[in-house]
Amino acid sequence: MQNSRRQFMILSAAGACTLALNGKAQAQAMVAETDPQATALGYKANATTVDKAKYPKYAAGQACTNCALFQGKADAAAGGCALFAGKQVAGKGWCSAYAKKAGA
Repeated sequence: MQNSRRQFMILSAAGACTLALNGKAQAQAMVAETDPQATALGYKANATTVDKAKYPKYAAGQACTNCALFQGKADAAAGGCALFAGKQVAGKGWCSAYAKKAGA
């Protein structure tokens, strides 16, 4: 009985670790500009490539890192975004939902 209980605990712990690591890897996937939601929002991984005629709201200096929706550090190359659950956006990116971060 002791061995089967021990084996169960070891296998349970290994399974939990696998699930946790798998979830973390999926959470770090980058948003592609071709993603339907990204396309709808005009997301660009490099804000300097935004079509200013199509998105007149864009202004030089706007980027995901200084957007209120960005969930990464201010100097991060990438981070989470409230609009793209489970995916990351480029820190130098931009989309039409840009909202200036308070104090930025």
